[in-house]
Amino acid sequence: MRTLRTLTTAVLAGAALLGLAGTAVADSPSPSASAGADAEAAAPTEAGTSFRTATAIKPDQQATADASTGDYLYWVVPVDAGQRATVKAKVTLPEAARHGAATWQLDVYDGLRRRQACQYGAQTRTAAPDAGTVELSCTLRTVRAWAEPWANDPLPGSYYIRLTVADLRKDDLGLPVRAAVDATVADMGGAHAVDGSLAAPLVPGGATATPEAEESAAPGTAAAFGEPDGGWSSGGWSDRWIWTAVGGVLAALAGLAGYRFTRGSGRPSHLPPGA
Repeated sequence: MRTLRTLTTAVLAGAALLGLAGTAVADSPSPSASAGADAEAAAPTEAGTSFRTATAIKPDQQATADASTGDYLYWVVPVDAGQRATVKAKVTLPEAARHGAATWQLDVYDGLRRRQACQYGAQTRTAAPDAGTVELSCTLRTVRAWAEPWANDPLPGSYYIRLTVADLRKDDLGLPVRAAVDATVADMGGAHAVDGSLAAPLVPGGATATPEAEESAAPGTAAAFGEPDGGWSSGGWSDRWIWTAVGGVLAALAGLAGYRFTRGSGRPSHLPPGA
């Protein structure tokens, strides 16, 4: 009976730990309507023309830019360890008559300017001469907190978004277009956590900061170039620690229960209980 009471207490304690973790997630403040309106109002309305002049945007923030067909448009967004980013772009094509189809392409580069492959999504699409819009998307692999030097794994830091037309008739160069880009991030949980972390996120200098970043950070700091809300985690915490602790407690109790069971079943039948 004592073993059963101990096992019950441990299971309840593990359930309490999981309940606290769930409560912490549930109690996290949700953005209000006014906050969403402010973010939308402060969203960038232009794009950079190179890596060094890329316009900084925040996750879940839509940026727009008016450009000419043939321009290279650049934005930069922070992505932390354990997050999977999905980048989407919509190009509104000119109403003027075009001479042929146009192929648009969306590329994503990490802080080391390595082009990252898309897990899925339409990274390249061809718009017909009479099409009004073209939409592209790219879902990256989950960002790792640490990787081997020879690996091409996505690492925490700045991710550059490049949008351009890859193929079209020369007669259509210079026609006005309007681009809208947004990047959403999803936390993938402890299943994707790894041991080890970078000394610092890959955040090169030279990006154009948003008005919010300029107000909250000193010039030249990493925050001025964009970072996740709450700062960089660098893979220091994940929910797998909770499951590891609960699993260890349950394993110890299972071993104790097995020991008590085998010890009790080995008592000679002629001895009275408790002997």
